[in-house]
Amino acid sequence: MQDGKYGKYIIEEMRTPSKLSVSRRTDPTDVPPKQRGRIQLLYLDKETVPGGTYTECVWIMPSTRGPGLAEPLPHYHDFDEVVSFIGSDLDDPWDLGGEIEFWIEGEKHLLTRSCLICLPKGTKHCPLIIRKVNKPIYHAAVGTGGIYLQNIDEKDRNDPKYKPENLLK
Repeated sequence: MQDGKYGKYIIEEMRTPSKLSVSRRTDPTDVPPKQRGRIQLLYLDKETVPGGTYTECVWIMPSTRGPGLAEPLPHYHDFDEVVSFIGSDLDDPWDLGGEIEFWIEGEKHLLTRSCLICLPKGTKHCPLIIRKVNKPIYHAAVGTGGIYLQNIDEKDRNDPKYKPENLLK
């Protein structure tokens, strides 16, 4: 941690999300290098730093495991959120280096270019499926809420189309 009066506001290491957060996290030091498909890098919420907004930073790495289901169920938040996927090819930064399937209000979108996705409060989004990763993809999400909480409709929770075996076809 940085020194000084404001050093506590500089996040340089992975911090544990709030117990209230519904996000599933993996400490990257606990994952063998050959199995790292998604590396949680940094996390912030109002319990990490009082007054902080929900923020997470993740590297999505190439994997031999095939498609991965990062978030199966559609959900919405009581806050605005911006989700980003950024390619790592410095010669062509617009090339995502893979394919991400991201649903917004029931519309399926296949992302192949670096992008920001603006999700106003109450906008239902996901599933989020990592279809292909040829080069590392940087993913970050920022929400104006202090803690990451999802609202999930019961009909979606019980809908067979959102079962992992159906989404990963």
